[in-house]
Amino acid sequence: MKIAIVGAGVAGVASAYELARGGHQVTVFERRASVAEESSFAPGAALGAGLLAPWAVPGTMAAPRLAGAGPRVHLAGASLAELRWLWHWRRAARQAQRSSAPTPAVRALARLVQFSQQCFIETAEALELVLERAPGALVLLPDARSAAPLRAAVAALRDAGAELHGIDGAAARAMEPGLSGTPRLDGALHLPQAEAANCRQFTGALRQAAQQLGVAFAFQSEVARLVPAPGGLSLHLAGDAAAQRFDAAVLCLGAHGAPLLESLGLRLGMVALWGCSLTAPLREHAAAPQGVVIDVARQVSISRLGQRVRVAGGAELGRGHGAPHPATVRQLHEALDTWFPGSVQRAGMQLWRGARPMRPGGLPVLGASSVPGLWLNMGHGGCGWSLASGAARLLADAMGGRPTALAPDELAHFAPGTA
Repeated sequence: MKIAIVGAGVAGVASAYELARGGHQVTVFERRASVAEESSFAPGAALGAGLLAPWAVPGTMAAPRLAGAGPRVHLAGASLAELRWLWHWRRAARQAQRSSAPTPAVRALARLVQFSQQCFIETAEALELVLERAPGALVLLPDARSAAPLRAAVAALRDAGAELHGIDGAAARAMEPGLSGTPRLDGALHLPQAEAANCRQFTGALRQAAQQLGVAFAFQSEVARLVPAPGGLSLHLAGDAAAQRFDAAVLCLGAHGAPLLESLGLRLGMVALWGCSLTAPLREHAAAPQGVVIDVARQVSISRLGQRVRVAGGAELGRGHGAPHPATVRQLHEALDTWFPGSVQRAGMQLWRGARPMRPGGLPVLGASSVPGLWLNMGHGGCGWSLASGAARLLADAMGGRPTALAPDELAHFAPGTA
C-alpha cells in the first residue's frame, strides 16, 4: 500500500519503519524541520516501567490535587475541555484505588508495555544501534503507604510477564549506591529488565533505518485536510493546492492534531498534559543514578543517559507553549537534590517543556478509525516512549492483515471511542 504518516515523533517514525519492513510505500509528513522536535525531544527516559512511570494511568498515585501536598496539576487558563478531562482523570484515579485488582484495560496496557520493550530491544539489536542506555529501574517507596496505589499496576505488569521484585530500603541503596542516605526509604520496586534510553536519539537512528527502506520524509509540511476518497484518502498540505492520493493514512499526532481529527468527525477526548525535563552533565566522580529511579511521592523520574542525568515530571494544563510553571521546575530540582545531591553540573543544565497527549483513562488510541483508510497511533501520554515500538508493530501487523501479538479483545481497549 501507499501510506501517509502524519507526525514524525517517535510514534510516527517507528510506525514508518515497521510499515516499510512490511513492504509498504511510506511517506512521513511533519510540520517541524526534523524528527522528534516536539513531545519526543526530551521526555522522561524510562523504558519498560510503563504503568509505574509518572502520570501513566489513573490510580498509580493519589488523586492529583490543585493545591496542597502530593501530586499537583497546575492550571493557567485551562479550557472547559481540559477541566473536564481532569475531572474524569481524578474520578478514574479514585475508582482504581478502591481495588487492588487491575482492570482489563490496565492489563491490556501492561501487555503492550512488555511487548513494546521486547520490540525496542529487537530493533536496537537488529540495527546495531549505539544508544545512550542504562539498565534497571527502581520505584522508590518512602513508606508503607506509598506502595498501596501501585498494587493494581504491579499485578498487571507481573501478569504480563514483567520481572518485578519488592526490596527493602537497604537493598535499594545497594543497587543505586548514589542514593542519598538521608531521606526515608522503606523499600522499592525493582524492575531489572526496564532501562533508561534516549528517545530522541532512537528516533533519529530509526529515521535513518526507515530511509534505507525507502521511507520518504516531508518536513515543514503541515497537513491541513484529509479527505476520504474512493479506495483511499486525499491529503492536502497547507499552502499547496494540489492533493496527494494515498491508499491509507496513519495519524501520529499530539494534542495539536485535534482540529484535523474533528474535521473528520473524530473526537478522542485527548488533551495536552504538559511536563518538563532537566538534562544536565554529571559532575566528575559524583554519586549519580545507574539506571532509572522513580520518585513516586513527587511523580518524577531520574534517569542516567550516558554522562548526563535527565529528571522529568510535572503536570500543567492550559499553559500552551509558554514557560513551565515555576513550581514544576522546583519539583524536579527537589527530586534530584533529595536523592542525588551534587550529582550534576548546574551550569550545563538544559530545561525542556513538552506535551503528553492523553485521554482520561491513560490509554492510547491504536487501530482503524471510523473513517475508511484512516488509522490512529496516538495519545500515548505518560507511557509514550515505553509504547512506541510495540504500538508501531501492532499497527503494521494489523494494516498488513497479519496476526497481532495482542489478542483482539486486548486491542479493543485502545480503539477510538474507548477511554
